[in-house]
Amino acid sequence: MAEEAMVAGRETQQRAQTRRQTRIPCMMMRGGTSKGAYFMASDLPADTATRDRVLLAVMGSPDPRQIDGMGGADPLTSKVAIVSPSSREDADVDYLFVQVVVNEARVDVGQNCGNILAGVGPFAIERGLVAAQEGTTRVAIHMVNTGQIAVATVLTPGGCVSYEGETRIDGVPGCAAPIPLEFRDTAGSTCGALLPTGHLIDTVDGVEVTCIDNGMPLVILRARDLGRTGYESREQLDADADLKTRVEAIRLAAGPLMNLGDVSARTVPKMCLVAEPRNGGAIATRSFIPHRCHASIGVLGAVSVASAAVLPGTVCEGVAQIDSDGASKRVQVEHPTGEFTVELTLGGDPGRPDVLSAALLRTARWLFDGVVAIPASVWRN
Repeated sequence: MAEEAMVAGRETQQRAQTRRQTRIPCMMMRGGTSKGAYFMASDLPADTATRDRVLLAVMGSPDPRQIDGMGGADPLTSKVAIVSPSSREDADVDYLFVQVVVNEARVDVGQNCGNILAGVGPFAIERGLVAAQEGTTRVAIHMVNTGQIAVATVLTPGGCVSYEGETRIDGVPGCAAPIPLEFRDTAGSTCGALLPTGHLIDTVDGVEVTCIDNGMPLVILRARDLGRTGYESREQLDADADLKTRVEAIRLAAGPLMNLGDVSARTVPKMCLVAEPRNGGAIATRSFIPHRCHASIGVLGAVSVASAAVLPGTVCEGVAQIDSDGASKRVQVEHPTGEFTVELTLGGDPGRPDVLSAALLRTARWLFDGVVAIPASVWRN
């Protein structure tokens, strides 16, 4: 009887272990106008294919509602940051951004995300990767996706991250502590050149476009060239099937021109309609990421738009309203829920300037810290 009980006990334990889910340390954070899951690289599988399956399970993809995961049924809330001690001497941490596609069993690491980047500095401090200083702590972040460095300045009074403050960014309710982000050497981060086609304007599928990459590969089009105003709501544009079909055809044709190859299964390049500003800014935008209209605009998407706006001869000329004086330009990029200010430093020939650096302001907030559970059949750590 005792032996039978032991066998039964082992069988019960094995069944329990089979049912048991895999628990992974995870911090959920809002970064800018996005929200995502932040992981230490050491807590995820080293094998890329297994890691991707884990992240799909975490977010609940593929499913339009992501009901069986942590995703929010929107590209802006189906994002992941993977952070580790830096492999480079000029950075404190490495940050790999992963876009988890909502309705497909697919992830994309072919781009940066400047909004999720805003949470990397606080996360690195909370996890002990960077020692907090009194007052403020600068965190140099190696953006693994493209190899560039960004520096985040985090408020750390008393040696602790402060999330509360008086800074407001459009697209996020309320106020929070400011997190200035500085970017350098982002030109051509994915495509190899600021203007990857070598031209300020190309004609693609009968439409004039500017293909640009200053941290985010972007195809910019004048809204009027597609028979739109550029002031439509996000909901109107998402329901405009004819426009989205035309925009996607241009995107697919532009991909090879931008050294991105076949982009049918990629989330870059993003697409952006531009129009004259209406609310005191420099240029109005409606960006697609790439198949749904963005509620605002991505951080590095805004940097790329602002860069095109200050370059003479792009599709933004005659649309954007830019102060012509000085090497420092403050470009207010209007979007569906407000504006996004980018500060650019220019150099070189005033007739065709070089964009030397970009700076902008974001906020972030720690929402949850604990473990996320996935089926053990996906990965057993």
